[in-house]
Amino acid sequence: MRTAGPQPGDTPALLNRIERDWHAARPDVDPGPMLTVIAVQRTSHLLQAALERFFARHDLTPSAFDVLATLRRSAPPEGLTLGELASLMAITPPAVTKRVDGLERRGWVARQADGQDRRTVRAGLTAEGRRAVDRLLAAHVAHEEQLLSALSPAERLTLRSLLGRLPAGVEVEDGG
Repeated sequence: MRTAGPQPGDTPALLNRIERDWHAARPDVDPGPMLTVIAVQRTSHLLQAALERFFARHDLTPSAFDVLATLRRSAPPEGLTLGELASLMAITPPAVTKRVDGLERRGWVARQADGQDRRTVRAGLTAEGRRAVDRLLAAHVAHEEQLLSALSPAERLTLRSLLGRLPAGVEVEDGG
């Protein structure tokens, strides 16, 4: 039996319903900005859930894979400081520490003191960690390709460009 209204995952129908409802309830208010934010939020939620399911099948989380992938693509042979890793991942140093702790327990990441400053700790992939990320990388990219299959390559570039500009508006927010 089909229920009334949009079904889960049917973002266009939901947005159409919200727009109609706002026009009926408050015809003096333009719901356009709200609809755009809802579309971004719903899409983000759906993508995050899809990534969580994918990585769970590989006994990982998206955040753990992010550490592995960042170290694989960006770390020199001596590794990255936890601060550098946090900066490249756009997360806080305590969040990096927690993620590195879990990957270190698995034997995929190792910490070592910096050769020039023993107070500084560097994290790097172990041989096993490098094999793990390399094994999963092609499947991950193929999965993301499937997630983006509704968009052409040109549309993906446009979306990436537009989303790259969006934080500027959020960062200048005046607090409401």
